Amino acid sequence: MNEIVLTNKKNGMAVLILTIVLYVAVCLGCVFGLAWGGGLGGPLVVLCLAWICLGWLLLLGLKVLGPQEALVLTLFGKYTGTLKGAGFYFVNPFSVAVNPAAKTKLSQSGDVDGEKSSKLSALLTASGTAAAMKEAGGKKLSLKLMTLNNNRQKINDCLGNPVEIGIAVTWRVVDTAKAVFDVDNYKEFLSLQCDAALRNIVRLYPYDVAPGVDTTGDGVADEGSLRGSSEVVAIRIREEIQGKVAQAGLEIVEARITYLAYASEIAAVMLQRQQASAIVDARKMIVEGAVGTVEMALERLNRSGMVDLDDERKAAMVSNLLVVLCGSHDAQPVVNTGSLY
Repeated sequence: MNEIVLTNKKNGMAVLILTIVLYVAVCLGCVFGLAWGGGLGGPLVVLCLAWICLGWLLLLGLKVLGPQEALVLTLFGKYTGTLKGAGFYFVNPFSVAVNPAAKTKLSQSGDVDGEKSSKLSALLTASGTAAAMKEAGGKKLSLKLMTLNNNRQKINDCLGNPVEIGIAVTWRVVDTAKAVFDVDNYKEFLSLQCDAALRNIVRLYPYDVAPGVDTTGDGVADEGSLRGSSEVVAIRIREEIQGKVAQAGLEIVEARITYLAYASEIAAVMLQRQQASAIVDARKMIVEGAVGTVEMALERLNRSGMVDLDDERKAAMVSNLLVVLCGSHDAQPVVNTGSLY
C-alpha cells in the first residue's frame, strides 16, 4: 500500500462560509416563497426546505488538522488519500477516517485523546457536525517523535544469567498508509517487535565482560558486554527493531537502555562475586607493591653496606616487611635492643 498525500484539499474555510451564506439565502428564499404564494413560490419553498434538510451534509467533509498530524481517508472501503499538515480541509462528505490504533494506550508519549476544536464544534452543533468532527479528531495519526517505554523484561544473557533490562524507543510514523492498512494495530505491532528484538540481542551478550565470548559473530572472542558496551547494544537493538517495523511504515530514530540489573534471585550472589573479584584485585596490587618495596629495601641496604645480612636474616626481614605491608591492620612492632646475632 503506497501513501497518497492530498495536497489540494485546503478549501475548508471557503466551503464553510459558502454553506453559511447558502443557509442564509435559503431562509430568505423560504420567506419570499411563502410571501409570493402561487407560481414560483411553491417550488422555491420546496427547494429551500430540501437544502435545509440536506445541506448540512457538506459540513461532514470539513476536517481540521494541527501541526504534525495526519488523517487517513477511505471512501466506501477504498483508500483515497492522506491529509497531512496543519490546515482546514474539505473532502468528500462520505469519506471516513481510519486509525485502528486510535484507542490503543501504551506506556508511551502521545497516547492522549485528540484535541477538540471547541469553537468550530460550537459553530456546527446545530447541524449535528460536532460529533462527526470529534470522531474524526480521534482518528488522527500523530507524525511527531514519540517515545515508547516498554516494561522491563527478564532475559537470560549468553552465559545463562537472568538479567532485567528495559529500553526506551524513539519512533515516528513515516508512511500512514502502511501504518494503517499493512498491520492490524501499528502501536501493538511496534511494542511486540521491541520485546522480540530486545530478547534477540540481549542473549548475545554477557552482563559483564567474560572470557571466550564472541558477541559480534566474527568467531573471535571480544570484550563486549551489556554493561560496558551499552552504546553498541543500543545500536544493534535499534537496527533489529527497524528491520521488523519498516513494513508498518515506522521509523526507529533511537533506542536506549534505561534499566539494567541482575534479576533479584541472583543479584545477591553476583554482588558477592563482584566484591570477591574486587578484593582479589586489590590484594594482588598490594602484594605486587609490597614485593617491590622489599626488593628495593634489600638492594639499598646491600649497596650502602650498612648491615651485612645472611640468607636467614634476609628471609626474616622479607617476612616481617611483607606482614607489615600486606596486613589489613596496623602493625605492632617489637623493638629488639639486644644483639642482632
